[in-house]
Amino acid sequence: MSEPFGKKEDKKELLKGLIKRLHKGANPEEMKEEFKEVFKDVTPTEIAQMEEELIKEGMPPEEIQRLCDVHLALFKESLEKEKTLAPPGHPIHILMEEHKIILKFAFELKDIAKEIKKAKDFASVSEKIKHLGHIAKHFKESESHYLREENVLFPYLEKHGITQPPKMMWIEHDKIREIKKNLYSLLDTHKSMGFQDFADRLDQEAKSLADMLSSHFYKENNILFPTSLKVIEGKEWKDVRRQFDELGYCCFTPEPARMTTEKTEMPLSKPETEGMVTFETGNLSNKEIEAIFNSLPIDITFIDKDNTVRYFSQSKDRIFVRTKAIIGRTVQQCHPQKSLHLVNQILEDFKSGRRDMAEFWINFEGKLVHIRYFPVHNNKGEYLGCIEVTQDITSIKKIEGEKRLL
Repeated sequence: MSEPFGKKEDKKELLKGLIKRLHKGANPEEMKEEFKEVFKDVTPTEIAQMEEELIKEGMPPEEIQRLCDVHLALFKESLEKEKTLAPPGHPIHILMEEHKIILKFAFELKDIAKEIKKAKDFASVSEKIKHLGHIAKHFKESESHYLREENVLFPYLEKHGITQPPKMMWIEHDKIREIKKNLYSLLDTHKSMGFQDFADRLDQEAKSLADMLSSHFYKENNILFPTSLKVIEGKEWKDVRRQFDELGYCCFTPEPARMTTEKTEMPLSKPETEGMVTFETGNLSNKEIEAIFNSLPIDITFIDKDNTVRYFSQSKDRIFVRTKAIIGRTVQQCHPQKSLHLVNQILEDFKSGRRDMAEFWINFEGKLVHIRYFPVHNNKGEYLGCIEVTQDITSIKKIEGEKRLL
């Protein structure tokens, strides 16, 4: 087994074979030297490709994720030799800087939890518990970090055929969210708990979060991010950065990490598709656009900058009557004389910029109806018109608690 393997395919097949042996219950310690000798020069991209192939061959993604910690421990030495650095302002640099800060908060939480566990009552650790609220606030802010990965980085990886590693990282994101949710609930309800029960549970959640984040960030820093840098093309990173900026950053994201000397003002790439309407965020056919508007659980009417009715949606359960005869009429002609002053005031406020929404709610034929008006502007801030959005909120008003299952 100590012979050199020149072909990547040979090495990858052997790598898969060893992972399958782990899957069947082989002792990781007994395999450590075998891994180290044969795969000392394994790259993050090869690990990602191997995981892709194992899942295509039938191994469940959850099982790959469960084994990830085991085989990462075996790969750790070779992975740490391959340090991938990205310059300030690069999306990967931003994510890695956030990793450091999030981990710092996690270890701080773990240390405070240990100290609280040694105490005897709430009174003696009131300041520490107060500081936990500060740490929890930053963990809530860190959600931006995961959203940028899930909604920008992962889709770009998938475009280049790297689909399974993002799936596994998303599984771990949800596990992190669950631990954080337990932590927030614990801090919110601690006054109604016994001190020892609180201290024990806090210690458990703090350890779980620190361990989970350490393992997760290691995988991203040493496998996911190097793979991203290898497969995502240079010009695409400008689009990634633009979309990172649109989603926003954590309150603790260092400003220097976000600064870049390279201008990123190039427009997002938009594939040209014949017969389609191209938007900033995608392409749709005329039929799709009309079907989308008509499928929304709201009624929409658009009045242009000259106060002329130009369009209305035809939803299944329209609240107020609309006919095609109103197209081309002024909005003032569509309202009774007694309400004209209100219509004109709203339109004047929209055009002048004094108002960005007007809303009303009324009881209508046994329904509670919410009516909202919004000004419409182009990207230069020029007034294009106004939309009326009408919605039956009778059932929405009755909602309580949560519903997470279909």
